[in-house]
Amino acid sequence: MSVLNGKKILLGVSGGIAAYKTASLVRLFIKAGAHVQVIMTPASKDFVTPLTLSTLSKNPVHSSFFNQDDEDAVWNNHVDLALWADLMLIAPATSNTLSKMTTGNSDNLLIATYLSAKCPVYFAPAMDLDMYKHPSVLSSFNALKSFGNIMIPAESGELASGLSGEGRMAEPENIIAFLEADLESKLPLKGKKILITAGPTYEAIDPVRFIGNHSSGKMGFDLANEAANLGAQVILVAGPTHYKAKNSLVEVISVVSAQDMYDACHQYFNDVDVAIAAAAVADYRPKVVATQKIKKAADEFSIELEKTKDILASLGAIKKNQFLIGFALETENEIENAKLKIQKKNLDLIVLNSLQDEGAGFKKETNKVTFIDQDFKIEPMELKSKESVAVDILNKVVSHFTKS
Repeated sequence: MSVLNGKKILLGVSGGIAAYKTASLVRLFIKAGAHVQVIMTPASKDFVTPLTLSTLSKNPVHSSFFNQDDEDAVWNNHVDLALWADLMLIAPATSNTLSKMTTGNSDNLLIATYLSAKCPVYFAPAMDLDMYKHPSVLSSFNALKSFGNIMIPAESGELASGLSGEGRMAEPENIIAFLEADLESKLPLKGKKILITAGPTYEAIDPVRFIGNHSSGKMGFDLANEAANLGAQVILVAGPTHYKAKNSLVEVISVVSAQDMYDACHQYFNDVDVAIAAAAVADYRPKVVATQKIKKAADEFSIELEKTKDILASLGAIKKNQFLIGFALETENEIENAKLKIQKKNLDLIVLNSLQDEGAGFKKETNKVTFIDQDFKIEPMELKSKESVAVDILNKVVSHFTKS
């Protein structure tokens, strides 16, 4: 899966012959799973039509501060466009547009939006070779880079003038590769390996029946997807669940019982940097599993249970430098029970859920958690979607490695 997947990309097109390449560029963005909006300078429409880019991007193309053909003259808000974007790319970036970006000469929608952007801004220059090497253009390059913008260098080749040399806008495939490589290199968990558990476990009574719980596995899968999006190599040990990993970089190990999950976790734990135990593992299992389906006969029936192995405690007992996060689902004395679990299981952080909180618990789209670290610092959070809770938890992981 491309690192561009799900990214909101604002493409600025200025008036150079290389603008014709933006049709292919937009198609590649869409193919990578990105969301694209396009801003064109008036001059760029001489080289590629707004209809083409609108059709390919599946969004209206913006070119002026308001739509002149609209009786209501709806304003195209450059601030909203800038804040929408995860990244902005100006391609082709002509010498004229580069100069305006440098000086802040905001005479069109593209420059106004650029000046409002808070996201990373990339620019791909395109011009003739003498222009590309002119001191004024080189000055623009240096100024823009000093502002924090990122230059995608022009390539050498045949130019529109008939000359051959440096100044040709990078090919769309190379622009995509440049962006992916740059974004991947800046992912905060790049190079980290994370083990995550998810879902319930099923403890067999006989070939038909089992002891389980209501965990859906959503929290663990959201954690795995977010960790992969942040650049981590993710191993997800998942009990029975209908969820699938959205990020193809997540390696899913499917298990059924607590013993299966125990074995899988211990297989990978020594090689990971982080372990997050989000699964709802059964505390007990039948001591004897019937080989045949148990017939309904007696009015009463009892099953002798035995404890399952405590996966989280066993990992805490052998951890070296791993950052170990556990979950606690409590119904009473929540804070005190969570603190005891931190000590008993040698955790660095615990994520406390209370079934007393509306909107939290199993089979919910939302969760309300409280973070408690090994120093017993308590940080209650608001009710959020489980995707947002996953972001908060992974931010704790990022913060841990930033400090260390």
